[in-house]
Amino acid sequence: MIRSILLAITLVFNITLHAEMLTAVELKGDDGGRLDGKSWSSSEIKEKVYVLFYVDPDEKELNEHVGQALKKEKFPLTKYSSIAVINMAATWLPNFALESALEKKQKMYPDTLYVKDFKKVLVEKWSMKDDSSNVLLFNKKGELIYRIAGKAKDEQVKQLIKLVRTNLDS
Repeated sequence: MIRSILLAITLVFNITLHAEMLTAVELKGDDGGRLDGKSWSSSEIKEKVYVLFYVDPDEKELNEHVGQALKKEKFPLTKYSSIAVINMAATWLPNFALESALEKKQKMYPDTLYVKDFKKVLVEKWSMKDDSSNVLLFNKKGELIYRIAGKAKDEQVKQLIKLVRTNLDS
């Protein structure tokens, strides 16, 4: 009975209720990578609390309020970091236009790592909601502890911030 209730809550609110180690992924070459062309690996998600945004460029405003709420908290960068992975295959916009916009964003938000996913690798490997916006929270061990798929509700943003705070000193 309890298991059924937890499953229902997870499905209704699109959240993860327990720590989960996701399959390791690497974005490099034709699959994607950092803006400077170097590869990016999910194995880098450790030793800090990380919030990862996985975003369809056409849905970039969907969870802008989440990014603003996190920025407002001014979490210490020695313990907290953010990553924005752009689902480049989810849009009709040409890659050169997206890359130019991402380079500008990287300059505006130097503390966020921007990564390109050309082939929806994270959609496939991490069951991301495609053509949308996803927000994932990882603890210092690199375990996924919270997931929001689609537009985050106010309560989900509050829960995300609470979990970041809780995990900063753990």
